[in-house]
Amino acid sequence: MAAFEYRQAEEVRETFAQHGVRYLFIGKSAAILLGFPDTTQDADLFVAKDPDNCTALVAALRALGFTLSERQAAEIVRGKDFVQLKHGPFDLDLIFAPDGIESFQAAWQRRLDVAGFPVCHLDDIIASKEATGRVKDRESLPRLRAFRTYWLNQGRP
Repeated sequence: MAAFEYRQAEEVRETFAQHGVRYLFIGKSAAILLGFPDTTQDADLFVAKDPDNCTALVAALRALGFTLSERQAAEIVRGKDFVQLKHGPFDLDLIFAPDGIESFQAAWQRRLDVAGFPVCHLDDIIASKEATGRVKDRESLPRLRAFRTYWLNQGRP
């Protein structure tokens, strides 16, 4: 699969807004929207885990062109901690309980608006990567921390 593109982030933003889905870009896709110079193969979304939001999310995903099995739709509606989608216009990871972040509401309070994209604060992105313990996340942490220093020196919140 090709790298996740800005155009795809725009499609998520527009479709999710039409369906009233509460979500935040998280992970490397969020860092890239904040200006982190890298690429990613998928988008990672932290989604509010409530039944109405999750039901709207299923409708929005289908409108975007994702083919969801009944099992996947049910996992999304119940807010399974992690759902990986590979059958759509791009790869998408839905995260309902990211490591290192206490709640969606707490992350929502710290979110940043980047051209209309709701994005997790860089500190939450780093905290989540630190908490996963995955090798690929540990390897990206030094660069993310260096970017955080640069980002804060630019007067970012």
